[in-house]
Amino acid sequence: MSLKYAVLAALLEGDASGYELSKTFDVSLANFWPATPQQLYRELERLAQDGLVQARTVEQERRPNKRMFTLTEAGRAELSAFAAEPPKRPTAIRDELLIKVQAMDGGDPDVTRALIEERMGWARGKLDRYRRVREALLDGRTEEEFLRTSGRVGPYLTLLGGIGFEEENLRWCERVLAVLEQRRDVAAPGPTRQGTASER
Repeated sequence: MSLKYAVLAALLEGDASGYELSKTFDVSLANFWPATPQQLYRELERLAQDGLVQARTVEQERRPNKRMFTLTEAGRAELSAFAAEPPKRPTAIRDELLIKVQAMDGGDPDVTRALIEERMGWARGKLDRYRRVREALLDGRTEEEFLRTSGRVGPYLTLLGGIGFEEENLRWCERVLAVLEQRRDVAAPGPTRQGTASER
């Protein structure tokens, strides 16, 4: 899938400049479709050329003018058609850390342990951020109330997917660390038992 549809979906939230859109990606879409600001700016220009978004210049006092982008009817129609199509292929994990764990046997387990702990730090950081976004979306409402009354629930549901993904990341990391600890205990030589005179 190209970045195109992720940008169109982000613009469902309303008009946005390239900078504002990059912030939206950072808090709402980064858990499943990350993109750099430069990629977003290039994609917005392509979408404007294709008539899927409309660009206009907004003058600002004491600050540079900014370009605002709006989803057009053609853009909405293309996004709706895309949303109705089944995914072309199932999601596949492509993670360098898993290759390193696959190749860990015979190496230094402390190196693997450090890599896993680093991944856990990343996962916890993302979870903290996603949970703050969740609280901001709920804005004091219960989840049930939000899902029943909110105009749009797609961003919330995808956020739940990101939370679940990072929670599973943490569970897997904890399991790997537990296995490494168990193997270290087995590999460590135990104390030599001295028999008594009667046993000898």
